[in-house]
Amino acid sequence: MNGEIRRTLHRAVLSRLDARKTGLSFSDDVGRFRDRAEECLRTEMGGLPLGDAERGALRREILDEIFDFGPITPLLSDPGVSEIMVNGFESIYVERSGVVTRHDGSFLSEESLRATIDRMVAKVNRRLDESSPYVDARLQDGSRINAIIPPVCLTGACLTIRKFRKEAFSLEELVDTGSLSVDAADYLGTAVRERRNVIVSGGTGSGKTTLLNALSRFIPDEERIVTIEDAAEIRLQKPHVIRLEARPVNIEGSGAVTIRDLVRNSLRMRPDRIIVGECRGEEALDMLQAMNTGHDGSITTGHANTPRDMIRRLETMVLLSGMEIPIRAIREQIASAIDVIVHTGRLAGGKRAVTSITEITGMNESQILLQEMFRWAKGNAGGDGPGRLVATGVPSRFRRTGGDSWD
Repeated sequence: MNGEIRRTLHRAVLSRLDARKTGLSFSDDVGRFRDRAEECLRTEMGGLPLGDAERGALRREILDEIFDFGPITPLLSDPGVSEIMVNGFESIYVERSGVVTRHDGSFLSEESLRATIDRMVAKVNRRLDESSPYVDARLQDGSRINAIIPPVCLTGACLTIRKFRKEAFSLEELVDTGSLSVDAADYLGTAVRERRNVIVSGGTGSGKTTLLNALSRFIPDEERIVTIEDAAEIRLQKPHVIRLEARPVNIEGSGAVTIRDLVRNSLRMRPDRIIVGECRGEEALDMLQAMNTGHDGSITTGHANTPRDMIRRLETMVLLSGMEIPIRAIREQIASAIDVIVHTGRLAGGKRAVTSITEITGMNESQILLQEMFRWAKGNAGGDGPGRLVATGVPSRFRRTGGDSWD
């Protein structure tokens, strides 16, 4: 019943706000439009058999649908929500503490969901239509959004929002939550301070960017850092940071600025360190060359199931650059450029943790040699316990401050 009332009131307010009747465009004066909407709601709701609480909730829902982001508006401001997934206008899921549940609310219609998505992408000068049916963008609070619409999405418009904390996690907090051990945090802090090149690997939503932000705290304040991303989500608490963001093609099909373009340009910006939000294509070659030509201490992330898979993916991405490079030469570059691979994963119950820390120790005749320094140990023989990250006892290529090894 309330759903039908909501739709009726929504139509009545939209009719009252019709620009052809008001003589105003929506962008001219949002405040005047909102005042008109509230006046219309008071009139239309006057004779409805609703309690004060129901009236207030209905009023907020309709105003959110028209002026904000509909039923996901309160979710965006809820610090306990880490991800919002809209699978069509009637289906909304949220993630809290790694657990995904269905949200009670829904959009009024497919058109209402599309209008919400359009408002989101318009704020960051992106577009979404049949000629460009998907988009990656970010909200003003730093949340990352992906939207995809028909005809390529058969279930209707879908929206995925990845939220981030206002304050980035520190390694100490990751230790407190059990995602990292004290020794491993010490090891990683030393690796960053000593300008080791680090790749953070893992699956989607495994905490790669969270860990990257935490590692960046060990970069000295006087160093000049250039960050490069598809959609800016790295937040470094450092004074000397230049943030670069890739740009898609414009409506004429030109004007694109790729990650690879930005990596190449960053080399002319006198960076001490280059941080690439994610290597996913041909830019991997330029990133490896930067690591090999005086930009030690650089960090990037990549999708992979294991540290060894990350090496294989890097080889494939370098081949995508179109350069005819022998596979042995590619492996030699990787072995020379990268010092540490930190692998993250999502455990049972949704917990995110560092599950492996591996050093690249060189090459043999044909393969890159890896040595695992820390690995995730299951909590009990059945593997049902929480588990923890433990040292393997193998001597490291570099030592912690004071000269003691992690063995």
